[in-house]
Amino acid sequence: MIHPELMVSNNLLNEFKTCTQLQYSGKLDISTTKGHKWTFYYRLGRIVWGTGGTHPFRRWRRYMAQYCPEIDVDRIHLRGEDVEMDYWDYRLLEILHEKQKIKREQINGIVESTLSELLFDLAQQANFTTMTFERSQSVILETPMSFTSADMSLRLMQDSWKSWSDAGLANFSPDSSPVLRRTEQLQQQVSGAIYKNFVASMNGKYTLRDLAFKMKQSVLPITRSLLPYILKGIIELIEVPDLPLRITEIKKEPVVPKAAVPVGPLIACVDDSPQVCQMLEQILIPNKYRFVKIQDPLQALPILIENKPDLIFLDLVMPVASGYEICAQLRRVSVFANTPIVILTGSDGLLDRVRAKVVGSTDFISKPVSSEKVLAVVKKYVQVSAQNGAGLENT
Repeated sequence: MIHPELMVSNNLLNEFKTCTQLQYSGKLDISTTKGHKWTFYYRLGRIVWGTGGTHPFRRWRRYMAQYCPEIDVDRIHLRGEDVEMDYWDYRLLEILHEKQKIKREQINGIVESTLSELLFDLAQQANFTTMTFERSQSVILETPMSFTSADMSLRLMQDSWKSWSDAGLANFSPDSSPVLRRTEQLQQQVSGAIYKNFVASMNGKYTLRDLAFKMKQSVLPITRSLLPYILKGIIELIEVPDLPLRITEIKKEPVVPKAAVPVGPLIACVDDSPQVCQMLEQILIPNKYRFVKIQDPLQALPILIENKPDLIFLDLVMPVASGYEICAQLRRVSVFANTPIVILTGSDGLLDRVRAKVVGSTDFISKPVSSEKVLAVVKKYVQVSAQNGAGLENT
């Protein structure tokens, strides 16, 4: 049985559970008083990616070698800005997938292994330092390539940490590197072949996780087998630096001036019907409004956050995510606290209107839409919204 101080922190577990219950979309930043930082990216309450930790580059190299052996990481040309963003590793996977260099199944494997590693490190650090949590919707990954069940991930985190601490390894980090300190003593205790393997691998170049990958084993049995030598001082575990990817200076192409962009108020429409989107576009564009259509409800939140429209038309009945759910999510984002949200519905019932008001909608339009109804509601709300937006820009 694990002692209470070796259990996963309740504060840590509760934070992850809260994000799931809220169907949170955004990022969760976790930091410790010792300077460790992690970031987990959520979409509708599910974890889609995680970054940070002690060795983000070693980790990315290791899982690329495991799941995408056909890719030579050191031959990838990277600019400085490619690795400056917090989720550079995820962005590189996106690029490789877009170029059809890797498959979605490979990405799924990398995502699951990365999250397992990060969650284990969190469980370990939570036992030795205080953690702080901060949620932010400044970044929402637009097209998640893998969705991970947070509940399953938390169970695996608890199980892996229990196994590690039960083996007497609670004070040892799998990111540390074994180094031989007493070679003569080791030579007396093991065979010649094993001794040569120890000398070749216990040289401070590889972490315990690196060695486990090279030996095609789990890090737990590898570390457990080294524990007797560590306790005798024959092997010492030391901290080693990360191995950043190679940055190549790429000559930038001359910037071509862009054509003038219309400056009218921006109207968004979230509706899975292409006919409705097209009709609204045909009404609004000639009247000097800008227009953005979103037919995939799962893409609605990140696209709206990126474009910050002055008014949003929102269909009530859509697959996967309903207009009620999207409206409630939008109202939780500060930038949309006062944005007019007009519900589009084919059933103009009292119950629909009441429920839409509860989740924060501004007004209702029944289908089929007409030019008169659309322009009337836009003129009613957009002028105020646009003025408010201008005031925010100037502060």
